[in-house]
Amino acid sequence: MKITYKEIKEFNSKDLEELFLSVDWESGKFPEKLQRAMQNSSVVISAWDGDKLVGLVRGLDDGETVGFIHYLLVNPDYQGFHIGAGLMNRIMEKYKNLLHIKVMPSDPKTVPFYEKFGLYKYENYTAMEKKNM
Repeated sequence: MKITYKEIKEFNSKDLEELFLSVDWESGKFPEKLQRAMQNSSVVISAWDGDKLVGLVRGLDDGETVGFIHYLLVNPDYQGFHIGAGLMNRIMEKYKNLLHIKVMPSDPKTVPFYEKFGLYKYENYTAMEKKNM
């Protein structure tokens, strides 16, 4: 398997739908919204196995002080091959000159993964959310 990484914002909605639903994320039910979201993102780095989208990381930033890694996902069939690390290394390089890089993991099991990249968890920092679905 040869994985290629691309920094692009134009995606086929079906590719996004398949990737997001492969990890059971609700947003996969809204592929056209995901397609527009990628176009409006600051940074999108994707992983491909041939013409199959197998992973993606998205960042939102102000270009100077803070960058948010909004999500990182890898198709379960491709997990364990260091694709997530490949995506993280690339976005961390893009954000190396920002003052702050933040991520709000929704699954506590992913915290050790993010710690490998120098991110750490504040004890009193909690994300809040309102869904409009």
